Amino acid sequence: MAEAIIRPFEDVDLPGAAAALVEIHRSDGYPVEGVDQPERWLRSESVLAAWVAEEDGRIVGHVALMQPHGEDAAALWVQQSGDHNVAVLARLFVLKESRKRAVGEDLMKAAMHYARTRGLRLVLDVMTKDVAAIRLYERLGWLRIGEAAHHYGDGQQINALCFVSPA
Repeated sequence: MAEAIIRPFEDVDLPGAAAALVEIHRSDGYPVEGVDQPERWLRSESVLAAWVAEEDGRIVGHVALMQPHGEDAAALWVQQSGDHNVAVLARLFVLKESRKRAVGEDLMKAAMHYARTRGLRLVLDVMTKDVAAIRLYERLGWLRIGEAAHHYGDGQQINALCFVSPA
């Protein structure tokens, strides 16, 4: 299998990214929302920038930076730091067969570089069940800034940890 190419998201990537998202939801239960309309969820108006990982012409991963809209991680960071130059790292996923080859890490690094060059601090929340993702964030130097309940669906919630990117 070819090494993944990380590149900015293009409109032609939408069907492939949506198919990958649905596949990941079936295998991992991630995300807990957005799967009923994956193309709309991936290209919401809140997206500031996004990247895909492509292997052999197939989209195998995705990450986006979003404008904050009341996310607990953003609120915690602003409260703790007073820094309002914040974006939310979200919609990170990698197909199972492409994991263990640093694809998620490479997607994260692309997003982090973009944010750094624009003076943005990144925040995210991650469900406590997603242990591999938590290990990735910690390995990349992200700092845990608190806990929250991630609300979704019809009154459902799941425990989450909030992180901020390294300075």
